[in-house]
Amino acid sequence: MGVGRRRAPVIAGVVAGAVLATGIVLWATDSGPFRDSYCWGAWEQNSGPSFLGDEALEKSGSERGSTESAAPSAARPHGTCTVSVTSSVEDDDSDEPLTFEESVTLEYGQVPAGAKERGAWLAHFFHGSASPLPDGLDGLVGGDRGMLVLPSSCDRDGAPSVVTIRSESTGDGHLGKVPMPFTIATRTDVVRMLLAAANSGMEKTGCAPAQPLRSGSPLVTVAEDEESAASPLCRIPGMTFDYGEGSRYRQQVGAVTDRLQTCSVVWKQLRMPEEPSAQYVMASGNRLAALFDGLPEGAEQGLLRRSCDGRQTVFYGRVEAGLQDRGRPSDRQVFNRFVESVGKRIGCGSGSGEDA
Repeated sequence: MGVGRRRAPVIAGVVAGAVLATGIVLWATDSGPFRDSYCWGAWEQNSGPSFLGDEALEKSGSERGSTESAAPSAARPHGTCTVSVTSSVEDDDSDEPLTFEESVTLEYGQVPAGAKERGAWLAHFFHGSASPLPDGLDGLVGGDRGMLVLPSSCDRDGAPSVVTIRSESTGDGHLGKVPMPFTIATRTDVVRMLLAAANSGMEKTGCAPAQPLRSGSPLVTVAEDEESAASPLCRIPGMTFDYGEGSRYRQQVGAVTDRLQTCSVVWKQLRMPEEPSAQYVMASGNRLAALFDGLPEGAEQGLLRRSCDGRQTVFYGRVEAGLQDRGRPSDRQVFNRFVESVGKRIGCGSGSGEDA
């Protein structure tokens, strides 16, 4: 289990050996001090990402700690761990200090089973702000989130296992607890955290491949800034919604590759989570497509499967209550247009989103 750590002067020292009699092995970093480890040993202090480094503890009264479930195992192949950094500053308008918490939650296991919970999970990790993982890895990563589908050797009951990382941040003062944006690290560093957690979890559950998962190629770049959610949506002619006057809807156009295409629409509101009000995904390949298994299928349901250039491919569209029935000429036709345009681009033929 991770150990809480306060900022303190570094105590220099060199570990001379190991205490073999008790089975405890001691080791040192390059600079001398012992390092805390987190999430069943998957991550270590000062291992690269800024969230795990000293700079995350530079704020007033800062402290890092973690909470963990039991480690994943062959008998229990799932687990949850949260690493948090808390800090506080004096509040000029109150006798109580302002407190802040930034946390990163790691989960190892399977995707949620319920349709509503799965939809929220897909909305978060297939968000248009995330980049697809390179080097044949199945998943996505952003500065504040990451998801990796594990190899088929880790499947349980015919369903894939996944590793996910997500961030959360709040400020708590006289105005109450307020959600705040929080970037864990660079996308490259989040990939490293994701792979370290995946390799550690697979070793513990007994499904690790012969070689650890690695990645060294550049990530696919997505648009850095959100755009007004004007027509056409997702930059695809024919995808049109009536957003109404005074709209705060913004769209994030994501990856456009042969294996993945994403687009998310969010309603911008101060101090509120920005989960998608509408979302469109094309995911190609058995591992990514399997994440949609068990959801209602059909054009009316916003989920179609096609064989595109020999690859199993899923087309997915989800519209939340605020935008439902505002597609032009209909929500279903907007989804059909997404399927038709993207399908033509990746070799699915000329079929539209209508059920085959």
